[in-house]
Amino acid sequence: MAAAPLYCVCRQPYDVSRFMIECDICKDWFHGSCVQVEEHHAVDIDVYHCPNCDAVHGPSLMKKRNNWHRHDYTEPDDGSKPVQAGTSVFVKELQTRTFPSGEEILIRMKGEQVTTRYLERHGFNYPIVVTEMEGLGLKLPPPTFSVKDVEQYVGGDKVIDVIDVARQADSKMKLSEFIKYFTKPHRPKVLNLISLEFSDTKMSELVEVPDVAQKMSWVENYWPDDSFFPKPFVQKYCLMGVKDSYTDFHIDFGGTSVWYHVLWGEKIFYLIKPTPTNLALYEAWSSSPNQSEVFFGEKVEKCYKCVVPQGTTLLIPTGWIHAVLTSQDCMAFGGNFLHNLNIGMQLRCYEMERRLKTPDLFKFPYFEAICWYVAKNLLEMLKELREDNCPSPTYLVEGVKALISALKTWLKREVTEPTSEVPDNIRPNHLIKELTKEIRYLEEEPVSGSKPVKSQGCGMPSGTNGCPATRSTLERLCQARRARRAARRLREQQRQAPKLPSNLDILEQHTKEVLKRLEVGPLEEVSFKQVHGKLNKVSTASAAAAAESLEDNHLRLMLVNGRIISWTSLARNSGTNTNHSNGEKSTQRCIFSNVSDVCVSTEVISEHVLPVTCRERPTSPSTEEAIQGMLSMAGLLCTSKPEKVASPQEPWWSSPSQRSPQELAQHQRRLQVEKSPMDSQGNSSSEAWDNQGLPSPETDYQYCDPSLSPPLHPSKRHAPNPPPISNQATKGKRPKKGMATAKQRLGKILKLNRHNRVFV
Repeated sequence: MAAAPLYCVCRQPYDVSRFMIECDICKDWFHGSCVQVEEHHAVDIDVYHCPNCDAVHGPSLMKKRNNWHRHDYTEPDDGSKPVQAGTSVFVKELQTRTFPSGEEILIRMKGEQVTTRYLERHGFNYPIVVTEMEGLGLKLPPPTFSVKDVEQYVGGDKVIDVIDVARQADSKMKLSEFIKYFTKPHRPKVLNLISLEFSDTKMSELVEVPDVAQKMSWVENYWPDDSFFPKPFVQKYCLMGVKDSYTDFHIDFGGTSVWYHVLWGEKIFYLIKPTPTNLALYEAWSSSPNQSEVFFGEKVEKCYKCVVPQGTTLLIPTGWIHAVLTSQDCMAFGGNFLHNLNIGMQLRCYEMERRLKTPDLFKFPYFEAICWYVAKNLLEMLKELREDNCPSPTYLVEGVKALISALKTWLKREVTEPTSEVPDNIRPNHLIKELTKEIRYLEEEPVSGSKPVKSQGCGMPSGTNGCPATRSTLERLCQARRARRAARRLREQQRQAPKLPSNLDILEQHTKEVLKRLEVGPLEEVSFKQVHGKLNKVSTASAAAAAESLEDNHLRLMLVNGRIISWTSLARNSGTNTNHSNGEKSTQRCIFSNVSDVCVSTEVISEHVLPVTCRERPTSPSTEEAIQGMLSMAGLLCTSKPEKVASPQEPWWSSPSQRSPQELAQHQRRLQVEKSPMDSQGNSSSEAWDNQGLPSPETDYQYCDPSLSPPLHPSKRHAPNPPPISNQATKGKRPKKGMATAKQRLGKILKLNRHNRVFV
């Protein structure tokens, strides 16, 4: 593979992130930082000579200025072309224009008066000016804070975007270069810095945004910490502009509201109210080819002039169209925030940006993603207000309606423009459906027979159609709301937690395990004579192997009235919970109540392990014997009469707790050589059943260890692919998938014994 071409005096490959300029003589490319040419200066060079060609052909040739009122100052000044925004001629004319005073629309307040509750009650529709900072919650450096201090806290190597005001064009440069420019007494150009976001720098510790912006911000309130999308940082900007810096009319990205504070210097704002007419005019003006030649302030009915001196804070609401002139060198701090008060306007501004094809660099980061997060939280808020029997504020209801419409539009747009910002943990269609239900409920069944009121929240004066405004009532409502939120979070955690198995699930799992081991247990081959002999004995080795294979069945069940009241899980002898010294198994027992399957207590117990033997099932059992055999095979039920005296003929399932170790050993040897109880004694497992096939009330039942269930004789083992089962579930047909399961067989057995007192 060919090596990448090298450029510049540094002989490095091309880097798209670094500005480069071409030499008009040698045609080689050079990094601006290597040849001391800044990006905003490159547009002034007519013919560039690199350092090598400069020694031979002389210095570079610069462009000749022909006018002071056009972005391209090389155009001839014939008086036929109008003045463009940002030029020196434009700035002088702007300062001589007359405008309506901003006092007509400005609301002057003290810092302590600007609260979230005030804005929710009265709305945030007009700019607010704060001159007394106490109570606003805004923390800033002292007025002596200089641009060099900014370089020290942020770092001189940070690459920033600056605006060449005379051309109204962006260019990149290092912060250290801008600071050097700012501190020069003579500035050949007017450069303006308005996009230095410093939340990720040391300077962030020196600034705290106003409380009202912090509490209302969507990003601060609704953006989750585990979001796939990176969190937008738009709350802390440092603006440094020299005299005559100008920013033309615009609406802040995403229709965000803005807070500005002038640390030193002065700024002049030209404000236009966002009426439907003005917004339509603004969109037409922004998309026109001669936008820079038309002063938008003259196209609207009123454009207000507002001077913001040093130490003053200005809050601009959603959608307000504004231009800014820096009348003297100035440093200001500001930030943007989305909120619930003007959701419809914010969405309208965002859609306008899309129609104007605004570059992503100048749009609110992940605007659609945060709208999904907000929709999810507003759904919970509406539910809480309804549960509190409080009327939902009008701004919230109207905002949710606008949000529902926008979310539907974005989902439809995904079909043709797959640029999804829908978070992974949100079901969009379900969320839209739930929000629509809440809005329909508010419109069809308003609280207390009244429609949503204009007063915001529940803090309304007494006597209105809402909640009383007394402090005690508000505190009680807040406590109740917090309790409901905690309960809702607990329910969500419980839904996400793994559920305990139900009775039938435990039965089915247990039976499947037993049947599987019985069908494929490692039983040894026996001779034809042993299979068809009169006694049908199973060899000692085969019995031992079967007993070993059945020890994997560790689940014990206890039932009352056909319902599991406890189940016990045994650990293997080789497990870590086994007591090897006494031949005991450590078990975990879980007791269930008769009402639910919730585990209420656990305990550790020990049980002796009994040796097991094998016996053959009757080849043609009666109905009673078939039922008893199935229960025995599942390890659920064995019948025994009250044990009186231990005898050689006592059943193999008799209680081991009443015998001595010598008797246990003797009993084991006897079981290995004697016939099975059913063959030698003529006893049948159906003795405890009455004529109707049901257990008599006088019969005593004791739990049978599933490991003691007699395995099937090799000649009676099921074939790998058994024929179709004919029962009530299948109606004689081949059972479909999921039919004739162990759950159905055991369910039928449990139904037969539902009225028994204790079924263990």
